[in-house]
Amino acid sequence: MATFELDAEFVRKMAELLTETGLTEIEYSEGEKRIRLTKAAIHAAPAMMAAPMMAAPAAMPAAAAPAAAPAASPAQHPGAVKSPMVGTAYHSPEPGAAPFVRVGDSVKAGQTILIIEAMKVMNPIKAPKAGTITQILVNDAQPVEYGEPLMIIE
Repeated sequence: MATFELDAEFVRKMAELLTETGLTEIEYSEGEKRIRLTKAAIHAAPAMMAAPMMAAPAAMPAAAAPAAAPAASPAQHPGAVKSPMVGTAYHSPEPGAAPFVRVGDSVKAGQTILIIEAMKVMNPIKAPKAGTITQILVNDAQPVEYGEPLMIIE
């Protein structure tokens, strides 16, 4: 299955177009790539959701060489798992259940590490690579933005 690399600037321009035109939904496709942005009122505040319409999450680039110094921010870390959408992050499949992962856990590529609820849909967020969870950067039931770092996998 092909990977889908999301162009954040393109998504921002589409979101601006959505807002400027007053539309509630916009979809764009090119070949096998498809993206749909939806604007919905949640508690009377507008929210944007951008999600690739493909089953596989975007692959995170692998580090070419070991890092000499730690990244300045979690977002710049080569092992950062970033949110592919706006929504609410949950650490476990249901309230009271054990979390998908904890700091120190080893994960396999494709393993569910958390879920993001967006527009009443639970979206599993999968590990883009195998490794160890070294940081969990969001709290359970915390709202997250598109591109926000969620976890670090090393």
